[in-house]
Amino acid sequence: MVDSVLEDSRSAARNSLVHAELDTLYLVSQVLSQSLELKQTLAAVLELLHERGSLYNGMVCLQDEPSRDLLVYAAHDPENELNSAVVRYQPGEGLVGEVMNQASSLVVPTLADEPRFLGRLGVYNLDLPFIGVPIFIDENEVVGVFVAQPPIGGELLSEQARFLEMVSNLVGQSVRLSRMVANERRALEDERDKLRREVRAEHGFDSIVGHTLVMRRVFEQVRQVAKWNTTVLIRGESGTGKELIAHAIHYNSPRANGAFIKLNCAALPDNLLESELFGHEKGAFTGAVSQRKGRFEQADGGTLFLDEIGEISSVFQAKLLRVLQEGEFERVGGTRTIKVDVRVIAATNRDLESQVEKEDFREDLYYRLNVMPINMPPLRDRAEDLPDLSRFLIEKLGRKQGRELSIMDSAIRLLMCHNWPGNVRELENCLERSAIMSEDGVIDRDIIKLAGLEENNGIVDASAHTIDLNDPELDERERVIAALEQAGWVQAKAARLLGMTPRQIAYRIQTLGIKVRQI
Repeated sequence: MVDSVLEDSRSAARNSLVHAELDTLYLVSQVLSQSLELKQTLAAVLELLHERGSLYNGMVCLQDEPSRDLLVYAAHDPENELNSAVVRYQPGEGLVGEVMNQASSLVVPTLADEPRFLGRLGVYNLDLPFIGVPIFIDENEVVGVFVAQPPIGGELLSEQARFLEMVSNLVGQSVRLSRMVANERRALEDERDKLRREVRAEHGFDSIVGHTLVMRRVFEQVRQVAKWNTTVLIRGESGTGKELIAHAIHYNSPRANGAFIKLNCAALPDNLLESELFGHEKGAFTGAVSQRKGRFEQADGGTLFLDEIGEISSVFQAKLLRVLQEGEFERVGGTRTIKVDVRVIAATNRDLESQVEKEDFREDLYYRLNVMPINMPPLRDRAEDLPDLSRFLIEKLGRKQGRELSIMDSAIRLLMCHNWPGNVRELENCLERSAIMSEDGVIDRDIIKLAGLEENNGIVDASAHTIDLNDPELDERERVIAALEQAGWVQAKAARLLGMTPRQIAYRIQTLGIKVRQI
């Protein structure tokens, strides 16, 4: 009869413990699913186990990957008695190291009877049992040890050890997820840093080719102004590389880690331009189904490049002036004033001075923008840069097409006889057409002609680029054309330059297929 009562008592105690453990296990799973901040989450789990009365003095040790030691990652310390120093265990050292080495659970009925116990944390009750279980992140990989003390021992100790193993399995999944997220974050950060390095290299000074005096002056201005937050106005014809200069200023400035945001002001009407620059609130106008940040907010801490600034209307000029002066604005449909820290770089091909005189452009906005003007010279004013620029663009096109491209000197000489009204952009388009038409990747004079250059009427006076008629690298056709250019396409004069008779040069023009120009 007594044995039956005892058995019923044990069964009731076991059932009560199992129900309590199931409830606690559910709460542990909820805590672990709430956050990816592993240290904070584990501390909450240990506190939950302690307060529910199932496991005291919980501790989680995780393996330090470089040293392979076990470091105390989280521990419950209700009395603030924990050793503040970093506590570590080598593999096989103490009870914790033994659990790690054996990759199996360890149950000590009374901690005081265990000689391997080191007591480095100084919080464990020597009169209570001790349970240590490994933390797995997959079937075979142990990454740490979970330790706790149940309030009672005896026959239910194995049941409590099994419960701690279940908690440890949940913790292992959280550790695995945390490491996956950390690895992905690290990979993203590495990719971000790599892209930043590539962008800086692409938009640094090396991407702007020029050795002429006018370009050296531009480089020096960019180097000086990049150090400061000064507003810059880049002037120049279309296609001269104003956006490249804006990039170079940003990526060589203290704001290089911030965003570089650009907007072509000529591409949008006033109402859309205001929304693009300042953003809008939900319901501000038809189609505004959600709040949207504008370019100024996106560029906060970085640089905003406003291309074609001379195209904005006088009404919008006043709104832009306020942002430049005060650094604040309201979104369209909003009332809250937003302050931003943005460096503004503007660009235009317009004559703003004459627009100011005609009152088409606000004088106060002009002076606000024109703090540091940088004038980009047209390509025709720096023709000496054309050979290096052509080779640079050909190399860039080669990377784009995934093959090796080269350009012959004969092709460059033909390029130098062109006026390039579209500047570098026109040159790049011409070379891209030539590269497409070149099967072997070699761009010579004939390929340039096939790309349509000779159909262009903007040919410069060759006297500005006199070619040595005795240059051994010139073929016969190039020598005849160079002489005709120098002679202003007067055949008799060109014949004298070449030591020929007029009949001989006329024959050469016909047989070589040279199209005679009328000057």
